[in-house]
Amino acid sequence: VEKFAQEKLFEIDTLNKQAVFRREFVGNLAHELKTPLFSVQSYLLTLMTDKQMEQEVKAKYLKRTAKNVERLVSIIEDLDFITKLDANMMEINTQEFDIVALIVEVFDMLETNALNNKVNLHFDKVYFQIKVLADKQKIEQVLINLLSNAIKYAQKDSLCTVKIEEFPEEHTVKIHVMDQSEGISKEHLPRLFERFYRVDKGRSRGKGGSGLGLSIVKHIVEIHGGEVGVTSKLNEGSDFWFTLETV
Repeated sequence: VEKFAQEKLFEIDTLNKQAVFRREFVGNLAHELKTPLFSVQSYLLTLMTDKQMEQEVKAKYLKRTAKNVERLVSIIEDLDFITKLDANMMEINTQEFDIVALIVEVFDMLETNALNNKVNLHFDKVYFQIKVLADKQKIEQVLINLLSNAIKYAQKDSLCTVKIEEFPEEHTVKIHVMDQSEGISKEHLPRLFERFYRVDKGRSRGKGGSGLGLSIVKHIVEIHGGEVGVTSKLNEGSDFWFTLETV
């Protein structure tokens, strides 16, 4: 009877936690969608009612409207991606590829973004070919999400460093994406990979993004059988890492 009671208490506690998570998720989703939607509505109403608006102002409003529509599309695409992962509908095309070469490709993709934010992307040392076994396209998305975040929150004129640790006996590599940012307080670290969780809601939303990037990173890494995590120190920066199987 005591064992049965303990099991039921555990089930109730789990259900309560899930209910809290669902409420937070729905509330955060509503807020994420509401912000760009209200912006789009406001700009369109202004454009429709102000017949004397100058062309320069009209162009600026249309540009802002398009930017908010892009943000809505980004949120919906990321939600669709996560839904497919949850439902095991996402196919994993495992193949051998050089993770060092892929990181270089992602550096090239994000070079303009990094230059605009005055951030320098580099490796901590020279790496030669390191073969991993994974879905190249999805790992590319992991790297893009992590490096984009690093660029977004890094201080001006700072470094974003990629470090690769090899563990031959375990047939794994651990890939670190390290930034020189304001860092993240300890109380936030356990929840960083939750959907829509933001350390500083106002500041984060001001920098754009869907709020699902780290959650997608976690999903992709875990369906590859890897691990993902983060360490951070205030005023020093953050280190986001994930593991992959090597050939």
